[in-house]
Amino acid sequence: MKISGQRTYLTSLESVAMTDIVLNMFIFFFISFSLLYTFNPNKVQKLDIKLPKASNVSTIENLNQLDITLTNENIMYLGQDMVNAKELKEKIRLKQRENPQLIVILRADRLVSFKKIVEVLDVLTELGITNLNIAAVRD
Repeated sequence: MKISGQRTYLTSLESVAMTDIVLNMFIFFFISFSLLYTFNPNKVQKLDIKLPKASNVSTIENLNQLDITLTNENIMYLGQDMVNAKELKEKIRLKQRENPQLIVILRADRLVSFKKIVEVLDVLTELGITNLNIAAVRD
């Protein structure tokens, strides 16, 4: 005698609701963590500038260095902070008081106006900064 079992598949709404909740939680956490990663200050991309080319280039890696960046829109940055000439002078003066052997690296885009470069050099000269390096890339 053949015994046949009944196979009935019961799809309940409870499993559909649970799947919906899990997928919504996955989407929420995925978006949250991607936003946290994107706007993390440590992950912020450095300022993108096109440095001029030079044949004699050396690298400087020093903890006492201070980066001044001039973009092609003539915007000035001290580190990652946007500054004007007056703020630049005050902030460099404070940094120089903390560290008299301060090394300044000027990173100017190749399209920046020479007037802006002279403005920065004037501030550095007034403050007595003698250890100045101008950033370039090897051609």
